[in-house]
Amino acid sequence: MKTSRRRLLTAGAASAVVVGTSFLTAGEAAADGYGSGALGPWEDLSKAISTLTQIRPVLANDGLFMFGDSISVQDGYSLAQRLLDRTGDQIAVHNWSGRPTAPAVDALASWAQSYGLPRRILMATGSNDIFTPPVFAAQVDRTMSIVGPTRTVFWVNTQVARTSQTAAVQLADQRNSAWINLQLADAQKRHPNLRIIRWAEFLAAKPSRLTGYLRDGVHTTVPLGQDARNELIVQAIAAS
Repeated sequence: MKTSRRRLLTAGAASAVVVGTSFLTAGEAAADGYGSGALGPWEDLSKAISTLTQIRPVLANDGLFMFGDSISVQDGYSLAQRLLDRTGDQIAVHNWSGRPTAPAVDALASWAQSYGLPRRILMATGSNDIFTPPVFAAQVDRTMSIVGPTRTVFWVNTQVARTSQTAAVQLADQRNSAWINLQLADAQKRHPNLRIIRWAEFLAAKPSRLTGYLRDGVHTTVPLGQDARNELIVQAIAAS
């Protein structure tokens, strides 16, 4: 195992998150094959979805579409303001708390069919896939198939280790996060138009960031963690 991969597997094992609100108890989680438990119902959790009136100018002005989970529900408005101020880009969002990647890609496919797609897509999803990590790679490939080879996909990688859970579950969360991130890195080898925004590596670079930038092991603190994550995203988009 390369050193960078080992750091992803071990960094932050004592940190953690709740993405959405519906999870098994720690005891139930321990009985799960992947160690993190199971994701509960997310369809009634909070969401932020742009209207057609908001989508039209994004397409007309070569902006971005974003598909994310609860981190993006919290941080999306601040990101939109930072991006507009820095690059002049507008963004339309489809963010939904607790949602894993497969239904996020469903939303991407729906918008592609209904509206068409801009040349840049931001995917900020993966935290809710820690419960079934093996399904993630197929959804990345599905995303790239939908957008095609001429558009750029920016994908924020994952850091989850729920501080509300036992040490064993936190370790499983971290291991499963690293598994998701390795699948994303492997996908980049197949898809040259995939750009990874390395949030997990940013957090792992200094152990203090796991508590300073995350309030529960996954969601950002405001403003410190929110600003840091959004800045990574804006820098990646500005450099493209």
